[in-house]
Amino acid sequence: MIPVFPDSKVALKGKKGLVVGIANDQSIAWGCARAFRALGADLAVTYLNDRAKKHVEPLAQALEAPIFLPLDVMVEGQTEAVFERIKSEWGQLDFLLHSIAFSPKEALHGRVVDVGRDGFLKTMDVSCWSFLRMAHLAEPLMKNGGTMFTMTYYGSQMVVENYNIMGVAKAALEAAVRYAAAELGPKGIRVHAISPGPLATRAASGIPEFDELMDKAQSKAPSRSLVSIDDVGNATAFLALDGAKLITGGVLYIDGGYHIID
Repeated sequence: MIPVFPDSKVALKGKKGLVVGIANDQSIAWGCARAFRALGADLAVTYLNDRAKKHVEPLAQALEAPIFLPLDVMVEGQTEAVFERIKSEWGQLDFLLHSIAFSPKEALHGRVVDVGRDGFLKTMDVSCWSFLRMAHLAEPLMKNGGTMFTMTYYGSQMVVENYNIMGVAKAALEAAVRYAAAELGPKGIRVHAISPGPLATRAASGIPEFDELMDKAQSKAPSRSLVSIDDVGNATAFLALDGAKLITGGVLYIDGGYHIID
């Protein structure tokens, strides 16, 4: 059989997707949202709070997003409200992008063995459990199958200086992806962890000496280049296509090959 690739401008036409994690025009989620929209998808977009809204709303308008709602996963009921709106307005969901993480400063900047219980729980709640909660809510809306994405980082597999407790959370997140992929696969739902190389995002600004980490990645990666949010978006959008329907449960590294270098 000769494979038939759809016109790139309509490859996701008619598909409905939820994008969680756009903070500004430097966000990984923004790069992914642009790629999804360029392929014809309709998007629901969330923003963290009123302070973030002014930065995200123009981006949502550029995406022509018909659904634009607040979502702070630590606020009781907000996650459920987003999925209720999608259910009432669309009645379906074809893909979900979870691109959020958080760790209190005192937890992130200290040794893993010194992290207090509250800091650990907040880190895991936002960075890992929120993805599982969204997967649970998205499942009944993915009536004809679908794709779920979450963002991880190399610090889940190897000890990266200053990544600290977030590396522990990302390791848990990657395990969650594997189990979710196994559980949801029979329904035609794929689950992916996307692992970009270092990017100068708002979230990364909380990691000490992040500039040095980026310099190291650029000098050691086989490609000798840093990844961009568009690189991440294009690769992620490919996995939402029907042509990627048998890819699931893994970690896709988009880092110029940095993860293979000692």
